[in-house]
Amino acid sequence: MKQIALILSMMVMVACGSRTAPATEDTDTVGPAEPEAPEYTLEENIGAMLLVGFRGTEVDSTHHLWRDLRDYHVGSVILFDYDVPTGTRGRNIQSAEQLRHLCGQLRQWNPDLLIGIDQEGGYVSRLSTRYGFPKIPSAKRLAAMGDDSLRHYAALTGEMLESVGINLDFAPVADVDVNPKCPVIGGIERSFSADAGRVRQCCLLWNQELVRHNVVCCMKHFPGHGSSRGDTHRGLVDVTDTWQPCELDPYRNLPSEGTMVMTAHVINRQLDSSGLPASLSPKITSYLRDTLGFQGVIVTDDLAMGAIVQQYSFEQAVRMAVLAGADLLCLSNNGGTYDPDMVPRAVRVIRRMVEDGTVSADRIAQSAKRVRSL
Repeated sequence: MKQIALILSMMVMVACGSRTAPATEDTDTVGPAEPEAPEYTLEENIGAMLLVGFRGTEVDSTHHLWRDLRDYHVGSVILFDYDVPTGTRGRNIQSAEQLRHLCGQLRQWNPDLLIGIDQEGGYVSRLSTRYGFPKIPSAKRLAAMGDDSLRHYAALTGEMLESVGINLDFAPVADVDVNPKCPVIGGIERSFSADAGRVRQCCLLWNQELVRHNVVCCMKHFPGHGSSRGDTHRGLVDVTDTWQPCELDPYRNLPSEGTMVMTAHVINRQLDSSGLPASLSPKITSYLRDTLGFQGVIVTDDLAMGAIVQQYSFEQAVRMAVLAGADLLCLSNNGGTYDPDMVPRAVRVIRRMVEDGTVSADRIAQSAKRVRSL
């Protein structure tokens, strides 16, 4: 037995040695190992943090978005049917066939591109019957119809998105219907219920069905917009006096895979006494991460909305969103103006933050990794 053990020991030593220093290698001439190149460059990681909007029902090599995908490594886009600056429809969507072609064009440069859309059902349906898509009831109606019907329509939504090449839905709305007259949530039936437990249940059912169709879901608008009296599209909204802790319940113990969370532009001094909008607040992002335990992608609400552009410059908003801990910055290019050079501007801001030490390259890489994991 001792002889066998000795032989086995010698075999292990020889085998281990063969992996590190073959007998034929002249170790005297081998210099120090070259440092491994990073898996992704800083520029690639910055691009992964950008979710951008654009005009056009097709994208060829002359379109600025092609440049943004090629040169700036943009990792996500968002589609709209309505162009706000011009007040016209058909911005990116005309029909299912056209949309399928557009998504195919976009993936020619980046096969893993996240292509997102707001497809909640009801009032917020970018893929509407106007373009030949089936009608999806509002969240409030779906919740009232029961779980089987909700699953049916969630599955139908997933099928619809998957069929045209969209893999990210900015839904479901996780806002609790605290204020039924809220002009952007309860007033237009975007909330499932006034009961936070029911909202959570409906959101999880929606998520399950869409994930079955390879569609990432986005719960919104953290830490709760359902109690507001105003519209963050138009300007600052403070929910400090109306917000209720139950509005956090839908966000507890969320799975990180296949789900992201969108932060709202509401001010909530119950969670951050500084008065920063939640989307720009390190405290509120940390609450979602550290207290509620969500480790997936955190995306800002659109940084072109009134609550942001009326208070901050574009550069300030990008800078503050990164410092707040957002992984994905929503740059819809669908606010008051349209800027074809928005992506280069955003990239310059973030690169400068890394160069001057305001934020580390590792922090940028961490966010990019979360986005890519989706």
